[in-house]
Amino acid sequence: MADDDKDKTKGREGEVPESPGHPVSPSPRLPANRRPATIPLYGVMAQFDNPSELVAAARRTYEAGYRRINGYSPYPIEELWEAIGFHHTRLPVIVLIGGILGGLGGFFMQYYLSVWEYPINVGGKPFNSWPAFIPITFEMTILCAALAAIFGMLALNKLPQPYHPVFNAPNFALATRDHFFLVIEANDARFNHDEVVQFMKSLGPTEVSDVEV
Repeated sequence: MADDDKDKTKGREGEVPESPGHPVSPSPRLPANRRPATIPLYGVMAQFDNPSELVAAARRTYEAGYRRINGYSPYPIEELWEAIGFHHTRLPVIVLIGGILGGLGGFFMQYYLSVWEYPINVGGKPFNSWPAFIPITFEMTILCAALAAIFGMLALNKLPQPYHPVFNAPNFALATRDHFFLVIEANDARFNHDEVVQFMKSLGPTEVSDVEV
C-alpha cells in the first residue's frame, strides 16, 4: 500500500508534482515538425543559385497575385525590380520638393535681410536687387535637393536598420556572396502559409524556409 501511494505522488519525470491546493494541468505537446503558434512569422523565403532563377521566380510570384514580395542578391539586378512590380518611387518628388523649398528659402532669406532687416543703399540700387540673389538661391536649391535625396532615400529604405527579420533565415549570410533569395511576406493579402510554401517549392529553389520576426 505504501509503495502504491508513493508511486502516485511521485509523478512523471520532469513534471511538477500535483498537490491538492495546486493542481497541475498537462503541458500541451506540439508535433516535432510544427512551429509554435506564439512565434510571429515575417514570411517565407526561397533560396536560388543564380540571378536568372531569382528573376524568373519573382515574375511567377508577381503573376500569381502576390504583392508583398522582395528579392535579395549580392549585387544589383536590373530585371529584378521590374519582376517584383517595383515601378515607381517617391524619391524624385521628395527631391523636387526639397529643391523648391531650398530655392525659396534662399531667395526670401536674402530678400528679408536686404529689404526689411538691414537695408543698405549700395550705389543707388534698389533694396530688392534680385539678380544679386541668384547665386545663393541656386546654391540653396542644390544643397536642399541633395539633402532631401539623401534623407529621403534613407527614410524610404527604412535605414539605418541594424536588425531585419530576414537575418534569422538560414543561409541568408550568403546573400552578400553568391546566393539569391526571394521572400513573400506574411502581411500579403493572399498569404496562406501552406499554400505559399507549396508555391515556393514549385519555383525550383534549393531551399524553402520560414522567416520568423
